[in-house]
Amino acid sequence: MRVSRNKMAPVKSFYLTTPIYYVNDAPHIGHAYTTVAGDVLTRWHRQRGESVWFLTGTDEHGQKVMRTAEQNNVAPQAWVDRLVSDAWKPNWSALNIANDDFIRTTEPRHTERVQKFLQSLKDSGHIYAGKYEGPYCVGCEEFKLPGDLIDADGQKLCPIHSKPIELVNENNWFFKLSAFVEPLLAHYKNNPDACQPESARNEVVSFLEGGVSDLSISRSTFDWGIPVPWDTDQVVYVWFDALLNYATAVGLTDAPDSEGGKKFAQTWPADVHLVGKDILRFHAVIWPAMLMAAGLDVPKKVFAHGWLLVGGEKMSKSKLTGIAPKDITDHFGIDAFRYYFLRAIPFGTDGSFSWEDMSARYTSELANDFGNLASRSAAMVEKYCAGSLPAVSHDAGLEAALKETVAKADAAMCALDFQGGIMAIMDFCKQVNGYVTIKEPWILAKDPANQAVLEEVLYNTAESLRALAVLLHPVMPQTCEILWQSLGAQAALGDLSAQKISDVATWGQLPQGATVTKTPVLFPRLETPAS
Repeated sequence: MRVSRNKMAPVKSFYLTTPIYYVNDAPHIGHAYTTVAGDVLTRWHRQRGESVWFLTGTDEHGQKVMRTAEQNNVAPQAWVDRLVSDAWKPNWSALNIANDDFIRTTEPRHTERVQKFLQSLKDSGHIYAGKYEGPYCVGCEEFKLPGDLIDADGQKLCPIHSKPIELVNENNWFFKLSAFVEPLLAHYKNNPDACQPESARNEVVSFLEGGVSDLSISRSTFDWGIPVPWDTDQVVYVWFDALLNYATAVGLTDAPDSEGGKKFAQTWPADVHLVGKDILRFHAVIWPAMLMAAGLDVPKKVFAHGWLLVGGEKMSKSKLTGIAPKDITDHFGIDAFRYYFLRAIPFGTDGSFSWEDMSARYTSELANDFGNLASRSAAMVEKYCAGSLPAVSHDAGLEAALKETVAKADAAMCALDFQGGIMAIMDFCKQVNGYVTIKEPWILAKDPANQAVLEEVLYNTAESLRALAVLLHPVMPQTCEILWQSLGAQAALGDLSAQKISDVATWGQLPQGATVTKTPVLFPRLETPAS
């Protein structure tokens, strides 16, 4: 977080975006994986007390959308409207995604700002007329280099979609991308965190060092797109249009004293762009070059995560390997879905999804370690203390462990090491379980002479659960809210979402006399195997 030198200016928001998702079909768990990661990170930053802006949205132009709409005998706008309203927004709502804005590239606010931006680049000499001839993948909506393609039975195929490319021969408008090779190389040399993980940055630097051609930024053979403002017989190349969403959504090109201009000043540059590694070059080469050409700040970080694999291949609807989020959440629950993908797969590497692994982690980590701790703690306070939390007690071991946990988890989460952050929190959960096992409150309860010790154990366990509820809230908001209510924390401490990460390790926040109640099982037994 940084504050402007102008003391009257608002605090710079932590601004995070998901990729602008191509809306040609319903989202699969690969899309959900990225969006959940963005949601967890922004929830964490909110609980750090920061101003946050979280954007997601849909990319709705291009040849692929137009052809799919034609195949379904509907107009492109009707097709994308249906997908957004029936699939994309409902999926994010179902996964408890707390985005601040949802932008669609067919919205007037986007169209108008794209045209203004494009005209400004033309006026400043960064765009010129030319002719493009070469391979194009409609699935990627990407102009390909010959070296990018694979050979199969005499055909040139896209390596991502395994489908034949098309040869394009058009008079187009070009962006002088090649002029920004050296500025981009200098940027990544001086700001190694600007492209992460390291493997992604190395790929981008290698690509730039190999030489970059100017980019065709218009298409003349179809009309589903934003018209080029000075040449309305052409539409803006879908990626040049789509990338701008990250800035048009927060007021790009608006007058500085307008609401949009003020929002842009408060928000830009983006702190984190989350992207899949297959669209890294668009976001780490083309996008910052566009911003440099306009004299705007480039994003602070582009983070390319790995793929979710099924059968060793990237998840894809076109290859029939896409799995709908609902297929998993109907069986495991929403919070288990959110937990599993960030816990099981190091963010930034490829990872394979399996029902067996998710079932095992659900049972051992969520049901047994976390859920069982919460349920038996509440049950014992109710049974041995009539549901009233005993006096504040301190256990030096748990207090020290909690301080260490908060420091580790905060550092990991802010570095997008979701697995490391969650593991640190769950290690503390295991320590609390070990504390309960050693102290044996159910044995202590058999002798009235042990009542004072028993109450100390029960308080320390409940206070540990208070901390776990706050730390796990960004990951599992619904479950942690139930736990928060069970501990009687709402009445004593206020809303769970208002609790600060920096305050978590302050021991003794749950007051004596707080009403502790049993709740439904947080993670019910999986009765039937997934299919």
